Amino acid sequence: MNLRGAVDLSALKARADAAARPAAPRQAEATASPYVVEVTEQTFPQLVQLSSEVPVVVNLRATWSEQSQQVTAVLEAAAVELDGRVLLANVDLEAHPQIAQAFQAQGAPTVVAVVKGQPVPLFEGALADQQIRAYLDELLKVAEANGVTGTLNDGSQPESDMPADPELPPLHQEAFDAIERSDYPAAAAAYRRALAEQPADAEAKAGLAQVELMQRVQDLDAAAIREQGAQQPDAVDAQLAVADLDLTGGHVEDAFNRVISFIGRAAGEDRETARKRLLDLFDVVGVSDPRVTKARSALARALF
Repeated sequence: MNLRGAVDLSALKARADAAARPAAPRQAEATASPYVVEVTEQTFPQLVQLSSEVPVVVNLRATWSEQSQQVTAVLEAAAVELDGRVLLANVDLEAHPQIAQAFQAQGAPTVVAVVKGQPVPLFEGALADQQIRAYLDELLKVAEANGVTGTLNDGSQPESDMPADPELPPLHQEAFDAIERSDYPAAAAAYRRALAEQPADAEAKAGLAQVELMQRVQDLDAAAIREQGAQQPDAVDAQLAVADLDLTGGHVEDAFNRVISFIGRAAGEDRETARKRLLDLFDVVGVSDPRVTKARSALARALF
């Protein structure tokens, strides 16, 4: 592993400077550990600066990706165990696509590091716990070889003093617990009950869409599904399955465009099935996402 300048961090820094947000990464939204932070485009440049003190592990993830959840859990546990020798920076690649583009991330999860302002590619996709920890061990060796041997543990903020995560509504917690044990049918059932009680519960609606997506892709053979999609361009199930794969891999616009293109040439029940699925995918990504806004306009043109 060598330091390589393949990532264009200057554009991110310019955007952050223009936004004039001075918040340091340690003040970003944090999880239960001070060594794990949620990162935005505005706070990312401070992480680049901090990488001269400790290696910064950048975890480009998607909230609906089961692989991302698995990798994030291992990385967060490892960051706590390393006790300040690394900082884990979680990035929602759908909410902050510029960071993903800067690192040339092709999907989620993608894990890279920054040492003295330079990128160190680590791995893509899901790996076993031991493999992930081996990458982190190697990263620490690279950092040491480049004179980065600091620590974030100055004793000023004991972990016990960190604010607790806000409690979830009971049915949301039930769904979350089910997701943690990969029981997606139970999670979906909990979210449906939440929606039955509160039909306007946007978080439950988005959660249900995400869980249903995880259910659909859980046992798919990606290569076979893509081949089927290429061979059956007018088969609604084949096209929607490929769109699901695209979305879980972080290729949001590809997923949207595939479904919208199908809607434009389909009719009857297949068209309505595709339209409803596209609305579900909008919920997964987030209705405020600019790509969803753009896709809604394209959908209207395809329908009318």
